[in-house]
Amino acid sequence: MGEYLAVSADVRLGEGVKLAHFINLYGCEIGDRTKIGAFVEIQKNARIGNDCKISSHTFICEGVVVEDNVFIGHNVTFINDLYPRATNPGGGLQSEADWECVPTLIREGASIGSSTTLLCGVTVGEHAMVGAGSVVTKDVPPYAIVAGNPARLIRRLERAATQEVYHESPLS
Repeated sequence: MGEYLAVSADVRLGEGVKLAHFINLYGCEIGDRTKIGAFVEIQKNARIGNDCKISSHTFICEGVVVEDNVFIGHNVTFINDLYPRATNPGGGLQSEADWECVPTLIREGASIGSSTTLLCGVTVGEHAMVGAGSVVTKDVPPYAIVAGNPARLIRRLERAATQEVYHESPLS
């Protein structure tokens, strides 16, 4: 693949994918024309769609599905375990068999701001926007703008009937 890339043989890369240096990809699927920035890790059983931009220092763990045309800002972190523990109650380090991977879904056209943390089990709706530094603890509706800790609805976007132009609308 290239110097300073850690891309395992089981990664499925689409056509025209752009990979920066210092990335770690294993057991995942990356769609066509997606761009992945430096210092990104994408784990096994994660799926990234077509025409996405994954910015630097982002961590996408097992169980995350990112649909097409999604923007993920710098330093975004996904979580896939509701009750993380290092050891089992009887002792010994946990293994893969000792926890449940909880999936997360980022729908088409969504944008996730830099330094956002997304807890597992959430869905970010189509064309929704998550403000920088947010902590997403529950589902984000389609065409919503959310921000904060925990992320809360700020406003909604309305899609023009005949155009791909988005207009802000007051909360309803």
